[in-house]
Amino acid sequence: MSGMKKILLISGKRKSGKDYISSALHNILSDRSQIVRISTPIKGEWAKRLNLNLNELLSDGPYKENFRKDMIEWSDSVRAEDYGYFCRAAMLDAKAEIIIVSDIRRKTDIKYFRETYGSLVYTMRINTKNTVRIDRGWIFTSGVDDVVSECDLDDYQQWDLVLENNCKSDGEECIKAITTKCHL
Repeated sequence: MSGMKKILLISGKRKSGKDYISSALHNILSDRSQIVRISTPIKGEWAKRLNLNLNELLSDGPYKENFRKDMIEWSDSVRAEDYGYFCRAAMLDAKAEIIIVSDIRRKTDIKYFRETYGSLVYTMRINTKNTVRIDRGWIFTSGVDDVVSECDLDDYQQWDLVLENNCKSDGEECIKAITTKCHL
């Protein structure tokens, strides 16, 4: 935890722009920041268990969609035993002053970060219209888009910042809002 001054928790539905906004922030903040993904240790362990191509699982391509539902179910069973397991694993190599966690999906993710890092944590929700998500390649998938990993934060009310990301200029506005709100 030495050197860390802020942890930005980014949440939103699939194809809301979480990765785009996280990458843009990282580009602006440069060496001061690091992107951490809770999905990295999940996909890493899943790839080892099933002898899958980890690089393909980590990509934004169609390969991971073949395994998403089963991976979610398995990771939920791990979280049932230890809700902070994957958050803790994701943070093992976190060294930068500003950590951008680009894939917060559950109330327990936020709980872990708040309990562990306290006032360093800033929570952000990115909202995007379904029509825009469809334009970005989203297709509703039963067992993926209607389960805890996508819906647990729908009723969460304690965001530090709620952002709308429905067009390119919205993405730029989101980044401005984050840098202002978080004093970056």
